[in-house]
Amino acid sequence: MTALLDGLLMVATFEVAVAILASAVYGMVIGALPGLTATMAIALLVPITFYLSPIAAVATIITSSAMAIFAGDIPGCLMRIPGTPASAAYTDEAYALTRKGQAELALGASLWFSAIGGIVGTVALMILAPALAEVALSFSTYEYFWLSLLGLMCATLVARSSPIKAIAAALLGLLVACVGIENPGGVPRFTFGSTDLLGGIEALPALIGVFAVSEVMRAVASAPPPPIPNRRLGSILGGQWALTKRYQKQMWRGNLIGILIGALPGAGADMAAWVAYATSKRFSQEREKFGTGHPEGLVESGAANNSALAGGWVPALLFGIPGDTITAIAIGVLYMKGLNPGPTLFTEKASSMYALYIVFLVANVLMIPLGIAMIRLSKNILRAPRSAAMPVILLLCAVGAFAIGNNLFAVVIVAAFGVIGFVMERNGYPVAAMVLGIVMGTMVEQNLVSSLIKSDGEVLPFFERPVASGLAALTITALLWPAGVWVLRRLRRAQAAI
Repeated sequence: MTALLDGLLMVATFEVAVAILASAVYGMVIGALPGLTATMAIALLVPITFYLSPIAAVATIITSSAMAIFAGDIPGCLMRIPGTPASAAYTDEAYALTRKGQAELALGASLWFSAIGGIVGTVALMILAPALAEVALSFSTYEYFWLSLLGLMCATLVARSSPIKAIAAALLGLLVACVGIENPGGVPRFTFGSTDLLGGIEALPALIGVFAVSEVMRAVASAPPPPIPNRRLGSILGGQWALTKRYQKQMWRGNLIGILIGALPGAGADMAAWVAYATSKRFSQEREKFGTGHPEGLVESGAANNSALAGGWVPALLFGIPGDTITAIAIGVLYMKGLNPGPTLFTEKASSMYALYIVFLVANVLMIPLGIAMIRLSKNILRAPRSAAMPVILLLCAVGAFAIGNNLFAVVIVAAFGVIGFVMERNGYPVAAMVLGIVMGTMVEQNLVSSLIKSDGEVLPFFERPVASGLAALTITALLWPAGVWVLRRLRRAQAAI
């Protein structure tokens, strides 16, 4: 109890309050700009943390990352441009709700369930941290291979088109992930002599291209769609309590998925959002409504991405192992401020740990009023004429891509993937599956090669460990699911013909 009171006193200072508020506004703005990710927001904050106290420094990272993860949903909902990779899993669903004149429902669901997910994730961090970290540390490259491959197989579950086309699109994404020198062999692949391709093709420029530039191309090449109802946004949180009661099971399942996946080093909110959305669709009683503007998937995946954010701090605080890129940066700040990660952190500096828990809770509560304000400011995007909006979108895409690494080649990548995304969607191939292949490709390959080196080329060790065998069964089921559905349909047709 004394440590809790000391933690409260640490947070209840003018410096920490200003740090939380300023970083909240900063994270909200950065996350809402396509191409500027939560990781970039945190990286830009690091120099400022040099001049802050330990709690204030870590508070800026916690608060800005939570805000940025949510704010990435805003451009995804209004313009079909995911602000962060975690938003890409359900961008089409949110945009479909906007086209139906329910933008406030989509944005409100993202806000409300992100805040709940963050709070639940924080409580789990407080209660289950040692147990979750122990599970995470027991994962070897075999488990990570099957987990990343299972995440890749989610492409067949989230696709609205043919599962075969979804697998083909995911394989194309894997091919893109092979480009460059950052592979286990350290050999340049598919670079064609270009030094710009040695570093590979970043996921974010590709994501911006296939979602945003292709949308601009469709707008130019097609007749104007029915206008989005031009009206004042209603109550942002008006229908959220009804959604909470209706999709209570999905909300808690999304929280659980986010916590578990977030606690796995290297997984993060991106994988949690994809897995949660795929799980929601797989077990839904209204599966045919997914992709047409159905809030069920938004509830589960929105809860998962922010609970994963808190889950990622479990291995970071206990063992100094980053759960994702955000906690990788945070670990450096913790060491710099004398809060060395490890089991002793919870005993020798328990009050500091309680202070961090309180910051997590405050950040997720603060997300609601700030999120409503940001949504109100962003609503004018819906009223802009297409002739004015599309050039601005292209400009934002170019600026966001260039800002990722101050590299003009990233702008070329955005343009190229815009064309690829346009052609794929014209022919019924889901671009989300390709993006998933690009994001997961490196993780799949690195863990596969590492596992084969450890097993001396043997396949049996991939199935010997209990968790690995369970993940393998789930992955193989997801892989064979499309073929099973096809066979079942043929049998039903044959019986009907008889």
